[in-house]
This record gives sequence, structure tokens and C-alpha cells, in this order.
Amino acid sequence: MEAFNNFLLSMDALLGSSAWFPFVLLGVGLFFTLYLGFPQVRYFRHAWLVVSGKLDKKGAPGDTTHFQALSTALSGTVGTGNIGGVAFAIFLGGPAALFWMWATAFLGMTTKFVEVTLSHKYRVKTEDGTMAGGPMYYMDRRLNMKWLAIAFAIATVISSFGTGNLPQINNIAQGMEATFGIEPMLTGAVLAVVLALVILGGIRRIAKVTSRVVPMMSVLYVIGALGVIFYNLENIGPAFMSVISDAFTGSAAAGGFLGATIAYAFNRGVNRGLFSNEAGQGSAPIAHASAKADEPVSEGMVSILEPFIDTIIICTLTGLVILSSGVWQEKFQNKFERSDMVIVQGQYSDDSQEDRHKLFLYLNNEKNHQVELYSGSIEVVSGKALNKDFTVINARSIAEDVVFSVGAVDDPFTGSLKVQDGKLVKENILVSGKSLIHSAQLTTQAFTRGFFGDYGQYIVSIGLLLFAFSTTIAWSYYGDRAMTYLLGPRSVMPYRVFYVAGFFWASFSDTTLVWNLAAVAIVVMTLPNLFGILMLHKEMKQTVKDYWQDFNAREQSGKE
Repeated sequence: MEAFNNFLLSMDALLGSSAWFPFVLLGVGLFFTLYLGFPQVRYFRHAWLVVSGKLDKKGAPGDTTHFQALSTALSGTVGTGNIGGVAFAIFLGGPAALFWMWATAFLGMTTKFVEVTLSHKYRVKTEDGTMAGGPMYYMDRRLNMKWLAIAFAIATVISSFGTGNLPQINNIAQGMEATFGIEPMLTGAVLAVVLALVILGGIRRIAKVTSRVVPMMSVLYVIGALGVIFYNLENIGPAFMSVISDAFTGSAAAGGFLGATIAYAFNRGVNRGLFSNEAGQGSAPIAHASAKADEPVSEGMVSILEPFIDTIIICTLTGLVILSSGVWQEKFQNKFERSDMVIVQGQYSDDSQEDRHKLFLYLNNEKNHQVELYSGSIEVVSGKALNKDFTVINARSIAEDVVFSVGAVDDPFTGSLKVQDGKLVKENILVSGKSLIHSAQLTTQAFTRGFFGDYGQYIVSIGLLLFAFSTTIAWSYYGDRAMTYLLGPRSVMPYRVFYVAGFFWASFSDTTLVWNLAAVAIVVMTLPNLFGILMLHKEMKQTVKDYWQDFNAREQSGKE
């Protein structure tokens, strides 16, 4: 698994974590924002009218209402990205990462408007009478680039696991274990059965479930978040200021947090923003293709609301909870994941400004860092290391009170441990201690620092369960539409079996491995879609123009 994780990190370095990807993603959003005249602002009110059903036409083709399509698409985006993803971004890039998530969402509102409109325009009716759409259909039917459509569909299937499946159950299982002490494998087994029962019903059952779950889970989460924000009200102003100022200066070292450069925060914020709202990824158009509408632009209008609800509202609440509570700078007792941990040569201390600066350069991938990986032996007695010529770095922080155990925390190790290039050679050694934490664990801790006290962790666990599970449901639909395009309806059932099996496996796998897989899968799906919508920018502008001409004509005739 460690070798596979290293491969994923190498791929991510070339794709999502590269210097060029954020500029491509934001650049496309900025281009369409200017080209179409800020539709995310001008059409915002109209979008609410469409989703309310007031502009619906009787007999319009489709399987779901505008609201159900929005709920399904939102259930695909409102998930671990809002709970674990925001925490992961702040953990990596500090407060500045939240600013770049906002920027990604604002421009992403336009990107999503474009991709949904074009995909809805070229949707088709399948053999079983249901609608099928998504970027692969406009790539095939309009651009005549079947090879690109196939590449996108394959990437969608991969991403259905890497984005919508594996990270979701992994975070659910983490939260249930931390809060209720339930074994991850048991959580995975129970929810895998429920998942199978839901997705077998197809889009109509999926839409019915998500249209009820999404509003309920959003209200619950907002109440819990506000309970923390108002409890720490005096910290909200400084939190907002740090988000804005750090975006242009980088985040300084504070507490256990060792700092982040502007470039690192920018990259991580954009990357996590995409994971959260999926604008440009091409996933939401698959859900919106099922909506009852004969005017593609009307469904595109509905999609404008997704990044706003998902990132501008829900992710902001999560970010303010984490920043105002201060937990992002604190170290907590935890078990160290192998992928999060590295052992470096020499003794480093949080109290030394020089040490913090050296680690800052190392953790932010600066070429002139002087940190060397440790290779040698660690002599351990009753779990404690005797030699002092190394430092354990876990979750981008200097680990404290480190204990080496065999299989369980209460079984301390005694003997010699070999370390090669910063990694323990023995696989069965458990390392624990105090360090920074990230993902759902960090958000869970933050929710305990409010009016609800320790009960706040239950809000996160329940919210995470509902958010993430609904995301998994939605992504199963994206994957089966992609399989339908690639191999026909008969391929859907085998896909669903693998989907449920992967869901169960990820409940007890390495957290960091899962997040790294998601990071790669997202970009592999996004790039073909961004290329496709850019190719159709003139058609998009004309389609919007035609929509408003027809709409205004109907309005005028109605008044007469």
C-alpha cells in the first residue's frame, strides 16, 4: 500500500498539486465569467425561481423535478469535502486555503452553469426510457470526439470510486469510531447493505432519498456550526482577517502549525475547493440531465446554486468553526497513519524558531530545505525511544510523547526498530502520540468547542454520515451512467457490485491513501471536461441568448 500511495503522490504532483492545474481550473471559470457577463451574479435570482418550480412546463421530458435534480447533484457535492475536505485544506495551507476555496466556488458557479447547460442539451433517452447525459454526450454528439468521450467516461467511473465512494465511507467510519467507538469494518458492512438497497432503485429512488436527506442534513449541520461560531464570537473577526490577509502573505507558524507559503495555500485551497463543489469536474451535469426541462439553460441556472450552497455557505461555516475554535493549531493524542508520518534526522523543537523555519521549507516543498530523512536504528524500551538523534514528524507537525507499540497502544514494543529513508521497516508497529490532526477528526474536535460541548461531536458524526452517504448514492448514479455509455445497460449491475465492495473496503483502509486517490481521480476527470466546454464557448453564448429571447417573448405574451 505504501508503494501505491507513493505512486499516487507522484501522479498528484504532476496533476492536481502541480503549479499549472489551479490556473487552468480558475482560468476557465474566469474566462466564462467574463465572456458571459457574470452569470453567477445576474442570473442568481432567476435560478431560485427555476428551482422553485414556478417556471415549470407540463409534459417536459425527464425523470426528476428541478429540485430533485439539484438535491441529487448537491448530495454528490455536499459530503466529506465540506467536513473533512475543508479541515484538510486548512491543515495543509492555513486560513488562506479557505480564501482560495471561495475563489474557486465563485468562478465555479459559472463553470457549472456552462457544463450543465451543454450536457443537458445533448442528453439522450436510453433503452429503459430514462434520461442519460453528461459531458461524454456533448463530446460525442456535438464535438464528434468519441475518443474524448470514452476517456471522460472511464475517468468518471474511476472518480466515482476516488471521489464519491472511498473517501466518503472512510470519513464516516472514522467519525463513528471516534464518537461512538464502533469498529470501522462494522460501519462499512451495515452501510454497504443500505447502499446496495438504495442504488438498485435507479435515479427515481435516488432522487427521492436525496431530496429528503439533503435539506435535513444541511439544517442540522448549520445549527451545530453556529453553536460553535457564536460561542467563539470574539474570534470570528480575527479569523476572517487571517483568511484574507494570509491569502496574500502565506500563513505564519502558530502553535503546532508550522506555516504555509502563498503558493502552497493557493494550490491546496483550489484543489480542495474542486473536491468540495466539483465545478468543472463534469459530475453534476450527469444528475441534471435527468431533470424535466426542454430548455437546457433553465437547468444550467439551477446548477449555479450548487457551489454557492456547498462552498460559500457550508464550507465557510466549517472553516470558521475550525479557525475560531483554534483547534487547527493544537496537537491531540492520536494514532499515526504511516502515510502521514516521516522520521527525520536530528532533534527539532517547536520552541526553536530556526527549527520551525527549516521544517517550514521542508513541508512546503521548497528546494533549498536542509531536512534529511533518517536512516538507522531506534532502540526502544517499553514503547519509548532511547536514542535522541531523530524526530518524528506526523501530520506536518513535530510529534510529542511518541510511543511505539505492537498491534495495539496498550502493548508497548521493546527492541530495535530499523528505519530506512524516514520510514519504519516493520509493518506491525503502531506509533502514537500528540500531533496535529486533519480531515474529519479536526472538524469533530472543533465542534466540541461550542455551546453543545462534547455533544457537538455527535452533530459532526451524524452530519458526516448523512452528507457522505448521500454523496456515495449520487456518485453511484454518475458511475452507472458512464458505464451505460461505455458498455451499455448490462454493465450497470456488475459496476454496482464493485461499487458496494469498494465502499466496504475503504471503511477500514488508510485515510491518507484514500484522499490521495481522490485527488488524482478528480483531475483525470476534470481536464477533458474543461477542454470540451472551451471548445463550445460560442455555442454556449448563443444558447443563453436564445433562452432569454424565448423567455422574454413568453413573458410579454403573458402580459398581453
